[in-house]
Amino acid sequence: MRILDQVKEVVGGAQVFGEPFEKNGTTLIPAFSVSGGGGGGQDAGPDAPSGGGVGVRARPVGAFVIKGGDVSWLPAVDVTRVIIGAQVVAVVGLLTLRTILKALARRR
Repeated sequence: MRILDQVKEVVGGAQVFGEPFEKNGTTLIPAFSVSGGGGGGQDAGPDAPSGGGVGVRARPVGAFVIKGGDVSWLPAVDVTRVIIGAQVVAVVGLLTLRTILKALARRR
């Protein structure tokens, strides 16, 4: 049960929001997407070893911006995902273009 308590501590609500940062009357509260999992096991024997493991992943998703009485959401841009997405679209486009050009060449 000790491992489960540690997982709850790591993946709790306090980990979703970072420490507020204030400068020149504007407050930023960073927000994260946190996911995790764990597992464990124990052998049937009385002196047998037991084990467990925990994995946690956190990534920024944006920040709440508080200025005066207004609150707004500023999403984080994951540049790696944008680049990978563009590469996938480019490859699919090139493969489609190749297929079209081959079909046109066969008609001639």
